[in-house]
Amino acid sequence: MSNKTDPVVQQPDLAEVRARIDAIDRQIQALIAERARFAHQVGKAKGKLAAAVDYYRPEREAQVLRMVVDRNEGPLSDELLVHVFREIMSACLAQQEPLKIGYLGPEGTFSQQAVLKHFGRSAHGLPMASIEEVFQEVEAGHADFGVVPVENSGEGTIQVTLDMFLTSNLKICGEVELRVRQYLMSRSGRIEDIERIYSHPQSFAQTQGWLRSNLPRAEKIPVSSNAEGARRARNADDAAAIAGESAGLVYGLKKVVTDSIEDRADNTTRFLVLGRQLFPPSGHDRTSVLVFVKDQPGALFNVLSPFARHGISMNRIESRPSHQARWEYGFFIDLAGHVEDAAMKDALAELDAHAAAIKVLGSYPVAVP
Repeated sequence: MSNKTDPVVQQPDLAEVRARIDAIDRQIQALIAERARFAHQVGKAKGKLAAAVDYYRPEREAQVLRMVVDRNEGPLSDELLVHVFREIMSACLAQQEPLKIGYLGPEGTFSQQAVLKHFGRSAHGLPMASIEEVFQEVEAGHADFGVVPVENSGEGTIQVTLDMFLTSNLKICGEVELRVRQYLMSRSGRIEDIERIYSHPQSFAQTQGWLRSNLPRAEKIPVSSNAEGARRARNADDAAAIAGESAGLVYGLKKVVTDSIEDRADNTTRFLVLGRQLFPPSGHDRTSVLVFVKDQPGALFNVLSPFARHGISMNRIESRPSHQARWEYGFFIDLAGHVEDAAMKDALAELDAHAAAIKVLGSYPVAVP
């Protein structure tokens, strides 16, 4: 048995620690101000441009955020540090003029959360009544960019979004992956009061197992968005909504149960950022194309084989009727790489011989956490 006395652990002096934190905060604030001044110099170097959208470069932002992740050694998570730097960049860009971003509204939707995650809180969100209206407002120039949902990890593709690309000239210039947590909320917060539930059809699909087990008799009423469901549910004690936490805060609803009620623990929705132009490569990109083919033997093989021959990975494929001719289909394909890459150029040139038409929907940075 040792007779040595254990060393006394010296407690840090609280006042000293706080003074050191204050000094660090002053340094951080000074560096943010210096960054903002340099960002303003970048704007001047570009000359007199027409609007805020002319200063925005998604490929540059993606590169900056990837460097943040690469440098991170803790203790803060990659996601949290990316969020902090996103807000700093958003505020610096807004020195020129805030970006105007259209999204599926009203306030409190998951689409609005995706806007905040990708563009930060200094951007100006424009809530729209439908996905179609988001496309229309960006095409008309009333919004600089738009954010629309395209697929959910459990429920698949948002068909209306894909169908809009059949006729729209907009380009995909970014993507956002949002972890979606669905909450049951009502004015009273009492599950025994609930007789009807309002929500978007996608949210009902993502929570159908929980609803079947816990509220099998409640009437399910589909609405245009989760936030619209929350807005309606605030008017009666026997009504509830399935939506995100932000919608509950906006419309003054209480959680009926503490935990989220989605059936899949990894429930994630992917959103696309819509713009009016293609942007240069960021170094880690995805390209989305729409390929029209006629109904004939080997059509799908002829579409896919050029990408395989040129070593291009395919991330996703989805077919839709072209709406242009009977039995003609469009294949929506997500590919690894940028349209300016030599291999991608060669593959698309080879594909052109077999396709009725090819439409490059966008080349954009892969989503940063």
